[in-house]
Amino acid sequence: MRAIAFLIGMAAMLPMSMRYPFIGVLLWGWISFMNPHELVYGFGTSLPWAYIIFGFMLVGCVVGREPKRLPNTALVWLIIAFMVCTSYPQIFALANPILVFDKWEFVEKVCLFLLVTAAMVNTRERIHALIWVMVISLAFYGIKGGAFTLLTGGSSHVFGPPGTMISDNNQLATGLLTTLPLMNYLRMQSRHRIIRIGFVVTMVLTLFAVLGSYSRGALLGCGAVAFFFWLRGRNKLISAVAVVLVLGLGLSFMPAKWTERMYSIEHYQRDASAEGRLNIWHVTILMAEDRPLVGTGFYGPYTQRIVNLYDPMVQARAVHSIWFEILGENGIPALLAWAGMSFVTFLNTRRILKYAKGVEGLAWARDFALMAQVSMIGFLTAGSFLSMCYWDFYMTLLVVVGAVWELVRAEVRPRVTAWAPIGASDRLAVSR
Repeated sequence: MRAIAFLIGMAAMLPMSMRYPFIGVLLWGWISFMNPHELVYGFGTSLPWAYIIFGFMLVGCVVGREPKRLPNTALVWLIIAFMVCTSYPQIFALANPILVFDKWEFVEKVCLFLLVTAAMVNTRERIHALIWVMVISLAFYGIKGGAFTLLTGGSSHVFGPPGTMISDNNQLATGLLTTLPLMNYLRMQSRHRIIRIGFVVTMVLTLFAVLGSYSRGALLGCGAVAFFFWLRGRNKLISAVAVVLVLGLGLSFMPAKWTERMYSIEHYQRDASAEGRLNIWHVTILMAEDRPLVGTGFYGPYTQRIVNLYDPMVQARAVHSIWFEILGENGIPALLAWAGMSFVTFLNTRRILKYAKGVEGLAWARDFALMAQVSMIGFLTAGSFLSMCYWDFYMTLLVVVGAVWELVRAEVRPRVTAWAPIGASDRLAVSR
């Protein structure tokens, strides 16, 4: 029944994405972030839904009349640069060409989706629609995982949907941490008390799902998120009490074996997993030193034959770091482009906070910028110990922040003095 319902829903929505391409953006996001086709059985599971949606959406972009314009921003150019910097290194890739091509195809597909999203998400309504899709997609696993943790007393690990970017317990925990601040943003924007209460319950369950993942990296990310939640809260005292109560409740609920695993962070020198990560990080640095412009190509650090070229004593494995994975696979230019995307986005949040302050009708933009900063901190902290550098959810968040800044910039433009161009953020003067 689930498969039939899913197929009927997709059959109804796909033609609409040709007439209204933004529907295709939402469909793509739902399929890519939540992977609902992995939750059904039968024919619906095996179809390449992302490609099907992308095809319908591209047709809609050509024949549809919806307003669409790729903004001329630093973030867009960095996405294009990242596409280039993850493409030409594959000409010199050392791993299996078939595996290399599959991963290259996935990364480029994600970047194309980001560019289409940047062109289509150009109103507050569309921004909120996409944020809702992002939150619902991950909140499903937060509610499910949190309930599982409570029912089992935290005795079992929580995992994500198989065959996806968040299938591993560590990856799922990082994804949920990244989504938590966005849940809070929607709670802040909701007018109905029932919806706000629902978000509070969802956030608490999501926190239990994060703890139930038994992810040590996520625990560090959880601490960073909690701190910035308090730092960015409107009422510091209430925020501090809420954070302490929720975290205290969650930590006291988890069993002794969870506590023992978390304490192992202090003794990483004796932990085989931690030692393996440090070794492979060292190998990726050697790869970048040897091939600074191209790295070893996709799957280089994952291939023992290639790792042996740099250190035969190290076991090939997942890199478990957003920074070192890009460095080892694609070299320094790709790492700079990827890091630049996050850096520019952080600057955009600062601009939103600065220029939306006191402007009527832009309080929502400030709220979003605050929560987006917390999301980024959570992902970058936990992701430093995970292989999630190509996660489309996070990069979509960067695009959404860019779209919000474009709206804020357009709104404050009439208030800008003639001598200060709107692009020169440091010299921008807003009339009060």
